[in-house]
Amino acid sequence: MNESIEDWLRLALTPGIGPLGFLKLIDAFGSARHAVAARAAQTEKLVGREAAEALRDGAADEAVGAALAWADGDGCHLITLLDADYPPQLAEAASPPPLLFARGRRELLSRTMLAIVGSRAATPQGKRNAEDFSSALARHGYTIVSGLASGIDAAAHQGALAQPASTVAVIGTGIDRVYPAANRQLAHRIAVEGLILSEFPLGMGPLAGHFPRRNRIIAGLARGCLVVEAGIASGSLISARLAMENNRDVMAIPGNIHNAQARGCHRLIRDGARLVESPDDVLDEIGRLSAAPPTPPATPPQATPLLAAMGWEPVLAESLAAPLGLTAGEVYAMLLELELDGQVASLAGGRFQRLAQL
Repeated sequence: MNESIEDWLRLALTPGIGPLGFLKLIDAFGSARHAVAARAAQTEKLVGREAAEALRDGAADEAVGAALAWADGDGCHLITLLDADYPPQLAEAASPPPLLFARGRRELLSRTMLAIVGSRAATPQGKRNAEDFSSALARHGYTIVSGLASGIDAAAHQGALAQPASTVAVIGTGIDRVYPAANRQLAHRIAVEGLILSEFPLGMGPLAGHFPRRNRIIAGLARGCLVVEAGIASGSLISARLAMENNRDVMAIPGNIHNAQARGCHRLIRDGARLVESPDDVLDEIGRLSAAPPTPPATPPQATPLLAAMGWEPVLAESLAAPLGLTAGEVYAMLLELELDGQVASLAGGRFQRLAQL
């Protein structure tokens, strides 16, 4: 097929057409070039009057020029469904994006991916689990894909960056934007050591409808989807549902019954997701890659009397003093040392919680 990138961009970036409209036009006219050249009366039947007129009037011309200029930058790529390295598993998913803006290590598109997603309002233990699982599974050769959101997503990206398999961030804005702004440093690191993907035009902000579209790409890229922590209304459950619809393995880490951020995971498990407690459980579900190293045996640190007294629920420091025969000041000093060592986390209301380690 004789396609120019300009025609492909013009069709993909015209407002109102979208991935499904794009595919309808390609199916009807045989190519982006012929679809762009078609009369509005012809395209209107497929994408509606407003989008047809926008295509006829060149509404995407400025966005096309900006995209071509952007693609001349270091590490910047425009990837279409026609490209040899467009991920086949994504191409086979529902409504694959016809165009992806990519920045970073394009070769990661050919790797086997695992999605790790979860709540933005993650607990300290949830973030620890996301980072630890991500690092361990990336060490086994899986490239970790997530959505660059706060909380679980950010922790998953950070865990994977330490490994050669690295990470892919699929974002719900233009690729020249970072949302949330707090993840700017992480995004810049992923753009060098990993890969950032977006289907949205340059300059596009974080509109609410973008994130379900981002989630379908995450689900389409991955062999399986691990939900670390999620409330009942968490957007990560959309990724899990889409993964199930694409016949991907869906797994969830169980949590405390009193933790609102665990209820989405519990619902997924009731609905058939695999309950996992370790990276080995994940590998048993999705398969071990041939080049994967053996999992080192776990050697958890010996619990101190203070950690043993804490258990695994959030507790007030004052409540630990009497059982241990210590003053409240002594308990606070010990908790601070344990927090600096990464063994406990301080929570709102003066509470502390012990953190499990893989």
